[in-house]
Amino acid sequence: MAALETTIQRAGATGNVKATREDWLKLALETLISDGVERVRVLTLGQQLDVSRSSFYWYFKSRQDLLDQLLDHWRQTNTRFIVERAARPSTTVIRGVMSIFECWVDEKLFDPRLDFAIRAWARRSPTIRRALDEADEERVTAIRGMFLRHGYEEEDAFVRARVLYFMQIGYYSLELNEPMSSRLPHVAAYLRSFTGQEPSAADVEDFSRYVAKAVSGGR
Repeated sequence: MAALETTIQRAGATGNVKATREDWLKLALETLISDGVERVRVLTLGQQLDVSRSSFYWYFKSRQDLLDQLLDHWRQTNTRFIVERAARPSTTVIRGVMSIFECWVDEKLFDPRLDFAIRAWARRSPTIRRALDEADEERVTAIRGMFLRHGYEEEDAFVRARVLYFMQIGYYSLELNEPMSSRLPHVAAYLRSFTGQEPSAADVEDFSRYVAKAVSGGR
């Protein structure tokens, strides 16, 4: 979670610690992902940060305020980037789908662990269930729009968008830890299946370069 960098500052021999808002958010997000929403508790987080509860209330109105901000972070990452990639201008539908594929290979754009932490949370909360349903619909609608812009009929665009999106969500849910080196050779076949068109060698090469850069962390 690159935007939430830890900047804890320690002062003197008294052990006094000043934790920033980003520290609280980062730890809360990590806890949500690893242990679930029930473990995102002010007292527990404060103990881990070695600060008092008053530090928390300097930045947040309540635990619910913290949870709301975690949910907003999820919307502003996982959903936003899919929608942005789907709306990106593309010369061909192959290139359009490749833009969406970027979210599946770069966790800075789409964090599957965070998405499934939200899905687990949704099983406990009707409010989060509604937020999740809205996010799924927004993502599919954006992908459908990409297919429509490239001349697909309404129903065809809708079904292709659902297949592309929910196949990947299912892939994550099954925890298929298939290395990228095993998946990459099938990119042309995936593109062909999702679009009904034949990708060029340049398409595949460009996507392979993107994957290599994403896996190396942009170096």
